[in-house]
Amino acid sequence: MTNISLQERKVKVIARGQGNVYPVYVDRADNAELWDVDGNRYIDFGTGIAVCNTGHSHPKVVAAVKDQLDKFSHTCVMVNPYESAVELAEKLTELAPGDSDKKAIFVTTGAEAVENCVKIARAHTGRRGVIAFNGGFHGRTNLTMALTGKISPYKHLFGPFPGDIYHAPFPTELHDVSVKASLKALENLFKVDIAPMDVAAIIVEPVQGEGGFYAAPAEFLQALRALCDRHGIVLIADEIQTGFGRTGKMFSFEHAVVEPDLITMAKGIAGGFPIAAVVGKSDIMDAPLPGGLGGTYGGSPVGCVAALAVLEVIKEQGLVKRADQIGQIFNEQLSLLQSRYPKVIAEVRNQGAMIAIELVNQGDSEQPNTALTQAIIANAAKYGLILLACGFYGNVIRFLPALTISDELIYEGLDKFNQLFDSLSDA
Repeated sequence: MTNISLQERKVKVIARGQGNVYPVYVDRADNAELWDVDGNRYIDFGTGIAVCNTGHSHPKVVAAVKDQLDKFSHTCVMVNPYESAVELAEKLTELAPGDSDKKAIFVTTGAEAVENCVKIARAHTGRRGVIAFNGGFHGRTNLTMALTGKISPYKHLFGPFPGDIYHAPFPTELHDVSVKASLKALENLFKVDIAPMDVAAIIVEPVQGEGGFYAAPAEFLQALRALCDRHGIVLIADEIQTGFGRTGKMFSFEHAVVEPDLITMAKGIAGGFPIAAVVGKSDIMDAPLPGGLGGTYGGSPVGCVAALAVLEVIKEQGLVKRADQIGQIFNEQLSLLQSRYPKVIAEVRNQGAMIAIELVNQGDSEQPNTALTQAIIANAAKYGLILLACGFYGNVIRFLPALTISDELIYEGLDKFNQLFDSLSDA
């Protein structure tokens, strides 16, 4: 059994739409490292797309899951519930930003969490429209594809999509989209496409994930809060990639001191076990009738105990603070690389341990260097690295290390990245 033989077997039986970034088949993983079936070692700067914030197979998470499996694996929380689901809801509603009374629901994936936010917002307001932002990513179901602000590869070939979905520019200083311009575009939407009294919700990622790791300025999120209050619109915070300590706060909206109405939670919530949640203000969350929300596997008992263990690890190991320390190291080291390649690396940016570099041609931020980005990703495994790309033009390298990673591993990984970058920069 080798990487090559497994890849040959894979392409015969798994549809090409579910591709894989690397022909690297994992044998085992520990914290921020993994080993493939050929015995090669990798430093993981992707963590399963921001899922394993507490590292691969954290002992506390593993112990909680094993203990739960000895008791039962599934009863459906909507049929025969269990204490772990109640306890997790209690903790999530306590941790969510703001002082309002809150409630939670559990689902299985981030896309389900987004869809349920829209359902809840429509039930609460009696309105139809939803506004999202260019470059945003909200999932791969039909509704969440409609909300996603990028065609390829997420929406191409998959339409038609639901109506009453609208998009506005996301403020991005590097690309000359100001907060003022973005807010003006929203006002134009209200004049041209949909009246504000017909808008149920505005959904926004406080740091765009697939869109390129652009952080929304605090003034923008504060302005959205004021706009939603003025027009009775539900403000949805998509914290699927930014949550659970990733940005140096438990949730990224805390940086702006803004309380959303509804929050989507997934990815880093349970250390690799599938569970997602919506947490929001109680009066809004209770708008749907009994039975209107839920799902067979939502709030899996295995996922619930894993999530409770993750929350303990985050607190005990100080991982929220650690995210800032990680981000500082990456920013300093990547800025040194930028000083050597000022016409290639347009920007180094981070919010906590959500870190990115944007690659361009000839120092022009409007000339994305997608080819170099693809080459870096394609060759990363040869240097013992797992890396991910993102961005509206696919020209951003993102770094999502485990919050439990050691400084030693960070420096080793960044040294490998420098070698990789040097080997490709001339080309």
